[in-house]
Amino acid sequence: MAVDYELEKRKYVLGGVAILIILIYLIRLFTLQLLSDDFKRNADSNAFLKRIQYPARGIITDRNGALLVYNQPAYDVMVIMNEQLGVDTVDLCQSLNITREWYERRMAEIKDLHRNPGYSRFTQQLFMSQLSTEEFSRFQEKLFRFPGFYIQKRSIRQYRLPHAAHILGDVGEVDPDELANDEDKYYQSGDYIGKLGVERSYEKELRGEKGMEILLRDARGRIKGHYQNGKFDLAPVPGRNLKLSIDIKLQALGERLMKGKLGSIVAIEPATGEVLCMVSSPTFDPNMMVGRQRGKSHRLLSQDPHKPLLNRAIMGQYPPGSTFKTSQALTFLQEGVITPGTAYPCTHGFHNRGLTVGCHGHGSPLPLIPAIATSCNGYFCWGLYYMFGNRKKYATVQDAMTTWKDYMVSMGFGYKLGIDLPGEKRGMIPNAPYYDKAYRGDWSGLTVISISIGQGEVNLTPLQIANLGATIANRGYYIIPHIVKEVQGQPLDTMYTNKHYTKVERKNYEYVVQGMRQAVLGGTCHTANTSMYEICGKTGTAQNPHGQDHSVFMGFAPRENPKIAICVYVENGTWGATYGVPIGALMMEQYINGSLSESSQQKASAFEHKYLFTPTVYNATESE
Repeated sequence: MAVDYELEKRKYVLGGVAILIILIYLIRLFTLQLLSDDFKRNADSNAFLKRIQYPARGIITDRNGALLVYNQPAYDVMVIMNEQLGVDTVDLCQSLNITREWYERRMAEIKDLHRNPGYSRFTQQLFMSQLSTEEFSRFQEKLFRFPGFYIQKRSIRQYRLPHAAHILGDVGEVDPDELANDEDKYYQSGDYIGKLGVERSYEKELRGEKGMEILLRDARGRIKGHYQNGKFDLAPVPGRNLKLSIDIKLQALGERLMKGKLGSIVAIEPATGEVLCMVSSPTFDPNMMVGRQRGKSHRLLSQDPHKPLLNRAIMGQYPPGSTFKTSQALTFLQEGVITPGTAYPCTHGFHNRGLTVGCHGHGSPLPLIPAIATSCNGYFCWGLYYMFGNRKKYATVQDAMTTWKDYMVSMGFGYKLGIDLPGEKRGMIPNAPYYDKAYRGDWSGLTVISISIGQGEVNLTPLQIANLGATIANRGYYIIPHIVKEVQGQPLDTMYTNKHYTKVERKNYEYVVQGMRQAVLGGTCHTANTSMYEICGKTGTAQNPHGQDHSVFMGFAPRENPKIAICVYVENGTWGATYGVPIGALMMEQYINGSLSESSQQKASAFEHKYLFTPTVYNATESE
């Protein structure tokens, strides 16, 4: 009998299809029951309500214990999407004082997996954040009408004073990028995270650890109490408290003196690297960035042409002007280009092969210490010219440039110092490859002579200039500047305690200290002189191609065992002695003496109203 091969093949095909279907069902059942928790979550959601307990965020104080940041109760409206079907949305919107359009948009955002990667219809999702106590009280009375909606208690930040916004930073709702980069999976949509300042850089210390309470529900979803009397509940762990290094009274004075001006003040305690104040002007009240008004406030500030959100102390990159001459003096001394007695001519400036760098009138020729005191341009131009032209010591101008750059880097320039705040910029210290590219290898010391007086391609942040003052005050080393002094009573790690020595010997720093002292006794900083203590200082008038020159002051006091090093940088402030010196002198007096004398208070009042532009006054109610 003949075999029907076609029928035989069809039988195997049908059998294979049947087996494949069975396998697919088995795999799907395996996935649903063992790998996926959808059914488990669905079942659990009927019996249990897992409610996150948010920890209190750590409080923040200044170096003297003055309270700066604390917590205040707030309430979030949470929703479980699987339970809220059939809710009277009109009544809900009226109860929360929102529109139907806002309700629909918010629901769509919750379900959007791109904007809310952790979305699940079985777990609580943030519907509306940060209700005030009054709003919460009104809504709680009607909460029973809205199944699936719950109240989640948490706390929001309050900033006690309208100062130090750039230092303290703010807290806002976590965004999708932050959720995607959350390595320890701590956050979920609707959580809050530090956005700027120490709130950002010390987020893990401040946030604490979440707790969890498991509530038992009946068949109608009503809460019956804690599951097994709270046996499996986890208590939240509060965040750790921070003590900052700043003196809030000094910070407040700095912000007052800089009102109506663009620029920055940075003060450092040389012995520890602790930042005593960090002013960026213009500024704003940190309470503007609290609660549901944060988004409006941020837009308002970002539209201001004077950029109040920019922390100029660590993000502003400026020519340091004549404050940079101190670093040149140290380099030339250490490299043997000059001795303290070496004198160079300055007939109203530096003149060589048709190139002229102007200077103000003073005696000529001058040795080093008077050259620092009078801020002689010619002296430091000649120093760089002879260093870069010394073919006995440096085979090429590129070798000389590399040596020069290495000195600058050792002094904390050209790279981020590593302060414990987000957003620090590195500034600019040029190197040989930079000039080789710019001039196609055909350049000399004359080509780049302006870097010797803190102009040309050289850019520093005010923090780096203040750190230069601290390094000179310490006679050759600095400790990385930092804002936080203690975390929950514990000192910081060695990153902020180690000494960073420069390439210059201590003895050479003493000559620069003498020059800076002479600048205060009878040179460009003479208006800062006082009988109370010895101030050492250096002015800078930084050329600005976009308008008036910038006014700069860098100094420290007292001369021996210094307590404070400071940089004052006022954009478009013309001469260093016009704004930089008097502001710096007032700040040093406030910190060293703890208060200002009556005559100094009068000077401070005058500077408070000496505007370079008409400031916009921002406060916590500006965006409401």
